Amino acid sequence: MSLTKLKIKNATYYGYHGVAKAEKALGGKYQVDLEIWYNAESAINTDDISYAINYQDVLYSVSDIIQNENFNLIETLANEILIVILDRFTVVEKATIKIRKLSASVNQYIDFIEVEGTLDRTETE
Repeated sequence: MSLTKLKIKNATYYGYHGVAKAEKALGGKYQVDLEIWYNAESAINTDDISYAINYQDVLYSVSDIIQNENFNLIETLANEILIVILDRFTVVEKATIKIRKLSASVNQYIDFIEVEGTLDRTETE
């Protein structure tokens, strides 16, 4: 089986995640990159979106989690998003996510804190 990789880069959201009270109260900006591998053979052969991964639906799922749930760790946030993507989109075989926290509560000048995670369907069965 040949897999197609769908990439989404720099989707930006606002959420309330972190250990510090200020992060939970004030929130911050997050950027998300996703790589989603799936068998797109039916989508390619029919040119029909119903057989493809609808990236609008993926973006909505990510937005729903980031904006409506709260986690202390961005590692937990990333893992939750991966689980939801594999659960909601049954044709997905594997997904990788990068989440960048653009306003991390640290005493240094940094661009962002980033976490990366991958989940393979064989790991969830």
